[in-house]
Amino acid sequence: MSLLGLERARLGWWVLGLALGGALVFVVHAFVGTFVFGVFLYYATRPIYRRLRRRIRPPSLAAAVSLFALALPALLLVLYAFAIVIQQAVRYTNSGLFDLSQYPIDQELLDAITDPERLLELDLSSYLSAEVIGQLTQSLSSAVDTIAFFGVGAVHLFVMIALAFYLLRDDRRLTDWAVSTFGDGRGVVLAYGTAVDHDLKAIFFGNILNAVLTGTIGVIAYTVLNVFAPASQVSIPAAALVGLLAGVASIIPVVGMKLVYVPVALYMAVVTFFVDPQLLWFVLVFVAVSFVVVDTIPDLVLRPYVSGRSLHVGSVMIAYTFGPLLFGWYGIFLMPMLLVLVFHFARIVLPELVRGEDIRPFAVDPGVEASVPAVASPEPPVSADGEGPTAHDASGDETEPASEKRDERDRSDGTDERD
Repeated sequence: MSLLGLERARLGWWVLGLALGGALVFVVHAFVGTFVFGVFLYYATRPIYRRLRRRIRPPSLAAAVSLFALALPALLLVLYAFAIVIQQAVRYTNSGLFDLSQYPIDQELLDAITDPERLLELDLSSYLSAEVIGQLTQSLSSAVDTIAFFGVGAVHLFVMIALAFYLLRDDRRLTDWAVSTFGDGRGVVLAYGTAVDHDLKAIFFGNILNAVLTGTIGVIAYTVLNVFAPASQVSIPAAALVGLLAGVASIIPVVGMKLVYVPVALYMAVVTFFVDPQLLWFVLVFVAVSFVVVDTIPDLVLRPYVSGRSLHVGSVMIAYTFGPLLFGWYGIFLMPMLLVLVFHFARIVLPELVRGEDIRPFAVDPGVEASVPAVASPEPPVSADGEGPTAHDASGDETEPASEKRDERDRSDGTDERD
């Protein structure tokens, strides 16, 4: 084949590659929130998976158990909430609220309901007017829309869990492919990816830690506040549950916790208004404590420290603040990802590009260099149990001995495993 023919063939493959890349970008853009939250689940469960994988085989089972371990506290919280609801329902039942004997029923109405002949005498055409049919159709349409909404939500949830599952199980293969495809032999791609992976793990796992700390603050604040409640009717209902739900909702900042304490405040305001309007001051105190102590302080002060310890605290705070405002609910995960990618590009790659020099991996900080094979010591680290060299993942996490790791791999291309 002539040189012109080879160039045309290469151009055709580039056109096909760009078309496929554009299609992939379109899909990711359409479901960007789903993919971003799936990545968050991956980083949130990866520390658990790294430890369970040593004891649970195969890796697919370890990944499934890790995801369940992350979801177990949320499941227990939902069960606790249902227990509170059932307890309240039993209390109202025992108080006689649902006792039908307290509600007198007219004898004529009872006869009309129980007498078949009188039911047949009813003129059903008066109940099948166009207005009634329109209202019925509108109600059915609303019901279908509600079912479709929950169905689409279930599909998105399935995709998030599936993405996190396969990233946990096959992240090493993805890393190897990226390094072998885009690597230049100097370890630059691996150095950049290691730095990004390290900070993403700190940020996303820090979100879980922030939720735990915020929930603890909420439980303590609401329990103490209930001690000063002027009456039992106007106290915070299920203070511990409200605090835990606030902690879970803190994963979505700016708006998340307001979905918990605002409805609770409205409920308390309505109850207090009918009991004693002069006690509305306690509702205002509850709103102030929720906004300042439980919402603002952890979100703007605590979160940057637990989520981005290797990054500038101000930049992490700005990312968490403007992310949801720019992108919506998933901006809490997307904006920190962009911050990490831009920060390490400017730190590792950009200086070499500006100076026109070769990009070298030793631009990475010494603390990160230890986990980068391109600059690591030729002497492999020894595992704690003395069985042999210990493998490290892209984030520097210690995994099982390299000899066991090689047995897991299903590739047989003879490529040496990185220590």
